[in-house]
Amino acid sequence: MQRSHHQEIACQQVLVEDSSVFSIQWSLFPAEIAARLTPRHLLDRYLIHIRSCTFSAIRPFESSTGIEFRLLGSRLSLISFLPPEVGDGSITLHIRGGLLVQPHQCRRGELRFAVEQTSRGATVSLQLSDYCPLILGGTSPSFLRRWLYRLTQAALHRRVTIRFLAGLYRELAGSSAPVRVVPARIREGRPV
Repeated sequence: MQRSHHQEIACQQVLVEDSSVFSIQWSLFPAEIAARLTPRHLLDRYLIHIRSCTFSAIRPFESSTGIEFRLLGSRLSLISFLPPEVGDGSITLHIRGGLLVQPHQCRRGELRFAVEQTSRGATVSLQLSDYCPLILGGTSPSFLRRWLYRLTQAALHRRVTIRFLAGLYRELAGSSAPVRVVPARIREGRPV
């Protein structure tokens, strides 16, 4: 199917008042390609995307205890999640720990995949909330820590997620549309 219009991906990444991360990216998928989208499909495609876009440096590993993003096939987990929790139109991975998570905040934060059917198609979103990255160090990160987080993890997460949404759209539509990233404002916070 040829699509002449662009794909718009809305994006917001902020540090909220307690210095946890809130990041959301979403895009509207037209009805003709959105019918078979489910949150589990999003999660499965995202896990494949993580491995592919990192050239297998990060390898998602799923077991009965949850999902881990392991470094180079080792047992070192960059970030680990409890087993997926299925909700109404969403699937959520609650953070359990990992090398990229502040040790005292291991049971905090989540990554949520959602598909909301609308009259125009489906809004597909990925939302990371209440995440406390190790690189920030705590609830009062210094300017240097915020800057370092912005240039590393925040930039990588944004790039990976936008490419995921664009790739999924291309896969379902059978062709690519020009992608336009637009700022969104869902939560108050300091942009990263």
